[in-house]
Amino acid sequence: MIMSSRSFLEYRAMFALEERDLDGVVLDCAGGASGFVAEAGTRGVRAVAADPLYAHGAAVLSERLSAGLEQGDAMIDANAERFVWTWYGSAERRHELRRAARRAFAADIRRRPGSYLAAGLPRLPLAARSVDLVLCSHLLFTWADRLDQEWHRAAITELARVSRGEVRIFPLVRMGDGEPVPFLGALLADLRAAGLSCEVRQVPYEFQRGARHLLAVTGSRTG
Repeated sequence: MIMSSRSFLEYRAMFALEERDLDGVVLDCAGGASGFVAEAGTRGVRAVAADPLYAHGAAVLSERLSAGLEQGDAMIDANAERFVWTWYGSAERRHELRRAARRAFAADIRRRPGSYLAAGLPRLPLAARSVDLVLCSHLLFTWADRLDQEWHRAAITELARVSRGEVRIFPLVRMGDGEPVPFLGALLADLRAAGLSCEVRQVPYEFQRGARHLLAVTGSRTG
């Protein structure tokens, strides 16, 4: 899987975040090189990231991130027709945002290591209802060719367990081909049967063609 770094501005658009959404504690899972958490800290937003990669230390993460940026750019170049540049305006603007987010993350994980938890789905070492909002970017559904329906059910149930409010997941299409996830409908039915509320919402962001919706989940029965 590709380790990437996305900016605070990208997260605001991808997750349709308003000021009131950022009043509590926000969890970015899996955070990757979370430019969002780094920039949130400078804005007074209480945000933490979780990712198993944080166990490797800042130096290894820097190498992984460099490789991830190259992989991501190569994938975009090879599938140019599958991307829309309206939100960014240009490839240069996207590069600028991503590299600034990378620099912010690299500095912040050294300065505030406690904001980066070495942990991954589908089990998190967090208490039930311990955060106010969970954001999950480009893991669930993106990698549906590797992570099956049962894994997704367990991961979403876990994210809902730790949240007092919503879990927001973006995007809802697969990496590369941008095709819909075949098991999405069955998964939502499973989650609703387990007592979770699930709502698909359009967001003011599209880069991968067709990826302009998030899934909002609330109402875990656990905890």
